[in-house]
Amino acid sequence: METKEMPEVQWYQRRSVRILTHVGVWIIALALPYLLRDHHGEHHFPGAGTYDLAFFYLNLATNFLWVGPFYLNAYVLVPRLLYGRQYLLYIASALLMFGAVLGLHAFLFIVVFEIPFFHMSATCEFLIPTFLLTIAISTTYRMIRDKMEADRLVQLTQEEHLKTELSFLRSQINPHFIFNILNNLVALERLKSDELGPTILKLSALMQYMLYDTDEDKVGLSKEVEYLQSYIDLQRQRFGGKVNIFASLEAPEGFYEIEPMLLIPFVENAFKHGVGIIEKPTIEISLHVQDKVLYFTVGNKFNDLYPEAKDKTSGIGLTNVKRRLNLLYGDQHSLRIKKHQDWFTVSLTLNLH
Repeated sequence: METKEMPEVQWYQRRSVRILTHVGVWIIALALPYLLRDHHGEHHFPGAGTYDLAFFYLNLATNFLWVGPFYLNAYVLVPRLLYGRQYLLYIASALLMFGAVLGLHAFLFIVVFEIPFFHMSATCEFLIPTFLLTIAISTTYRMIRDKMEADRLVQLTQEEHLKTELSFLRSQINPHFIFNILNNLVALERLKSDELGPTILKLSALMQYMLYDTDEDKVGLSKEVEYLQSYIDLQRQRFGGKVNIFASLEAPEGFYEIEPMLLIPFVENAFKHGVGIIEKPTIEISLHVQDKVLYFTVGNKFNDLYPEAKDKTSGIGLTNVKRRLNLLYGDQHSLRIKKHQDWFTVSLTLNLH
């Protein structure tokens, strides 16, 4: 039974790394006030100096209290209340959290460290700025985290759509083309033609590339060119002298990569619409690389008076190819589609990765 391979998790997305990152940030945040601490004029009431050590531990313990509101706000209140637009309930919950922190601080102040200078108004004035800062940072953290996760899911969805389209494209090369080639092979065998062997090799190479070599995210451009050449040669043999086919595919110097089967829909579209009831049907295809830029042009004559019925099993369509190019290359490509008189022309320029 085939098992579905899970997407690889980046090191920074691992749970242990995230936990260690949070711990490190909290250590720095809690230690920073003491590293920058001014020891002069710290307490402004008589007798407070005798409780310096108690105040030190009180402040340290109180700082640890902010961890709770931070994560409670980030993982409970924001996603459940703030995102749900339950603003009054969110504010009430935040006030309840502040009351809990205030109560714990008072307990530490009076009971644990036995400091006799507790004043409710002064304590509130001392805690409110830190509480508001904690809630603001916590909310910002949650929103940024959710935005990054949403962007990641969009990217994964787009990649999955591209893989699905590629799989569909590989499985939907026009079956009429395959059937005609097989019929040609039968005819060549009966005629004992010397072209039988090379034709079988071309068809074998075409099927191997289409079914196996395109499993990778990218392939060598030279392989894509070989695939196009095999496809064109088989089509030329299929139509014989009925269609004028002019193809100039220059193998690039050096190694370049391209997404697999990115160019074949344009060629397949030309053979789909460039034959039939057309005066002197002609198909022209050119490809070359210059200064790391791919120049690819496909043109075919067509007849508007006899539009060919759309074949739902033929390729993924130019519309989806445009979307695929936009997702993969963005502004690193230019695609021009033009109809002029009885010619349909597609011109693609692509900055190679």
